[in-house]
Amino acid sequence: MKKILFPTDFSDVANNAFVHALQLAKVVQGELVLLHTFELPIVDNQFTPDNYYMIFESMQLAQFDLFKEEVPKLRALAVANDLGDIKFTHRLMDGDLVYTIKKAIEEEAIDFVVMGTSGATGWESFFIGSNTGAVLSAVTVPVLSVPLAAKFKKIETIGFTTRYREKDKNALKRILEIAKKTKAEVRCLYVKTSNSDVLADTIKAWEKEFEHEPIHFSVLPSDDVQGTILDFVSHKSIDILAMVTYKRNFFVELFHPSLTRKLSNFSEIPILALHEN
Repeated sequence: MKKILFPTDFSDVANNAFVHALQLAKVVQGELVLLHTFELPIVDNQFTPDNYYMIFESMQLAQFDLFKEEVPKLRALAVANDLGDIKFTHRLMDGDLVYTIKKAIEEEAIDFVVMGTSGATGWESFFIGSNTGAVLSAVTVPVLSVPLAAKFKKIETIGFTTRYREKDKNALKRILEIAKKTKAEVRCLYVKTSNSDVLADTIKAWEKEFEHEPIHFSVLPSDDVQGTILDFVSHKSIDILAMVTYKRNFFVELFHPSLTRKLSNFSEIPILALHEN
């Protein structure tokens, strides 16, 4: 059974992403591991106050009480969305967010991470911010990022950007598995720049290999890669965009506010970032 890690701070952003996490668990026949993290104050041992350990324990207790109060609300949210049968467990961990996520992934044998993101467009804080962007760089499992404006709806079209590399093909096959379970279509985009080194025979070979699958391939010539992807998402009614995370700076450029504000509906699209395998 697949396991999905869902870090949460119990905010509206996180609760919105929780519904997406539940839906993903339903699609992959998986279960959720809820993770709430908190950081205890750092005190130099030389100047540790006598009551430091009392403070330590009281903070742990406060976080536990918060967790205990919020989990039933999440269960109610699951029931309200007809997803009450999805199994989920919970973990409360102290420490840096990225560190605890990596630790939980290893200890729980996690297959996916689902996180909410917020900001002017949602993506500014995700890819440029210190938390979720850092998670992208630090973990090796797929990360589904969900902006607050992305209310869950039936997935009918999954977008996938490619550079026709062999590693992209492995990622595409994973996306295809999800698409088949949701009866969705995959629209695969290659932005062909003036410096493109992809041969026409390679593109034809891919089309031949996937000719019996629900995949439509598009090759669009342009040196404006980021802008072309944004247009593609908008004009093809993409419900979720899957991308291989070659370099983080590409995402920073792609989701720069000057680009994303041109397409307000782009902030309503969840993104599934897959790592190179």
